[in-house]
Amino acid sequence: MALSLTSCQEEFEPLPEEGAQTESIAASSSTAKLIEDTCSNDGSFDNIVDESSCFNINFPYTVKIDGVELVVNGKQDLEVIEEVFDALDDDEDVLDIIFPVTITMADYAEITINGIDDLREMAQQCKEGGEDDDIECIDFVYPITLYTFDLSNEATGNISVEDDRELRRFFAGLDKDNLIGIDFPITLKLYDGTDIKVNSNAELANAIENAKELCDEDDDNDHNDDDFTQEGLEDYLIECPLLVKEVKRNDQSQTEQYFDYVMDFKDDGSVTVKDREGNDMTGAWSTRETEFGLLLKLDFDTLVDFNMEWFLYDQGEGMVKLHVSDGNRIVLKSGCDIINEDPNTLGGALRECSWIIKKVYNDGQEIKRLLGFEFNFEAEGVVTLSNNDVVSEGTWEITTNAQGRLVMAVTMGDEEAVSFEWPLSHLGNDRLKFEIAETDYELILERNCDNDDNDEDVTWIRGLFNDSQWEIALYSQNEDPLTEAFDGFTYEFNVDGTISVLDQDLVAISVGNWYVYRNSDGKLEMIVRFGSESNFYPLGNDYLIVEVEENRLELKHGNDDGDYDHLVFEKK
Repeated sequence: MALSLTSCQEEFEPLPEEGAQTESIAASSSTAKLIEDTCSNDGSFDNIVDESSCFNINFPYTVKIDGVELVVNGKQDLEVIEEVFDALDDDEDVLDIIFPVTITMADYAEITINGIDDLREMAQQCKEGGEDDDIECIDFVYPITLYTFDLSNEATGNISVEDDRELRRFFAGLDKDNLIGIDFPITLKLYDGTDIKVNSNAELANAIENAKELCDEDDDNDHNDDDFTQEGLEDYLIECPLLVKEVKRNDQSQTEQYFDYVMDFKDDGSVTVKDREGNDMTGAWSTRETEFGLLLKLDFDTLVDFNMEWFLYDQGEGMVKLHVSDGNRIVLKSGCDIINEDPNTLGGALRECSWIIKKVYNDGQEIKRLLGFEFNFEAEGVVTLSNNDVVSEGTWEITTNAQGRLVMAVTMGDEEAVSFEWPLSHLGNDRLKFEIAETDYELILERNCDNDDNDEDVTWIRGLFNDSQWEIALYSQNEDPLTEAFDGFTYEFNVDGTISVLDQDLVAISVGNWYVYRNSDGKLEMIVRFGSESNFYPLGNDYLIVEVEENRLELKHGNDDGDYDHLVFEKK
């Protein structure tokens, strides 16, 4: 049932009385996106079959395992498939789906799939590891009344929705410029059964944002991730030091206080915690198994926020997640690769290739002018930071700090913004992250071994812009239109990586830099930046390339709050 604004007008109930708690939002707003994601269909429950969280296969359907056919009539049969997989000796879990089948998408649209290639093509829209859009840790309590508004923000009608499907299909029938509202207050329910009442769009958005990471959505394809045992948990805790990534007590966040504390569990039942200055605090730990799940008990003299018997609700992907009712939560991350690790591991990775600055914060200040600059870490402790004609030279060293964490110490007199002892927080093949959260220092580097010279898309886009003139057709920040402020100028992209901003007389009034490359996620990016003293400084960002044509380039830069900057160039 697709509920559109036009087809349901005759079924609308009377309009809300004057003073009712309604606010209009655009269907394309970030709040509307949060609503859509919360009521979207969760397709992760059958990942053991379709390996995609973006959709599920409609029951009934037939699969073949090791030559034996099984009719899948419901979720209980998925458990049978897991039992068969667990019983196979060769550990090769091969399952064939008998086509055709019908799948239900996130917006509850149904599509017939006629073969495995078609299914895999659909599955490519969804990433392994829980990166689908649906939000599962919080749900709406129905019914909910929705209002529609005209361009004058006058209410034109309303409709009541009774479940997630009706709500999601309602949004699927909207145009991006449609205005809608909700009859507040409404109630939402958290994953642990707690009710939350909200009275405005702002409260609704905050409630969903705050709940997004509160539970394990189990969106990966590891069907054995619910099979951990008490022995497995104990082995995991002892294997490597763990970093504290989140602490919440009585629904109050204590993360800032404990962020990146190092917990070192020993097999004698002791646990040592190092704070960020390297001070030791010792306590005790133990586990036990109950009919409700595994529990981890922590007991410290000083770290009272950790003193509790915690339920384990997720273990895997390098994380341990613990919780107790009434808003108590701890998240720990494996520190195998950044604590007590051989410094040569990081040093060797840095020397292998050039590294592009993806993000840099110095004492809370984002240094946009350095986006796209390239580090070259050389032997004998020499490091250069360059951007075509700008080169700074300094020294570098890999060592460990008081917590045992790997630290990259950079000293560069010409560029104090990167002169710092950077603690490693993520060591990946193509991406390195250094940060100290409580002091707002953060540095993200991406590997760039061959300058993307062998990437046809990168070289084509670079060639498209080299020595060419463009104008801005659209610029907005968080949906606020700002095109007029930067309209009427010519933006000349030069082969040396500079951007010249020309006035109407084609006289250069400002100079910036640009750079195109493929990031560690495999996506194309264009870095644009101007000096902080320039009137064009707000344009500076690391933009994802959304669409590129001979005469048009569309760019977007996402923000942590779900909004984004939008920039469109058109060739003159």
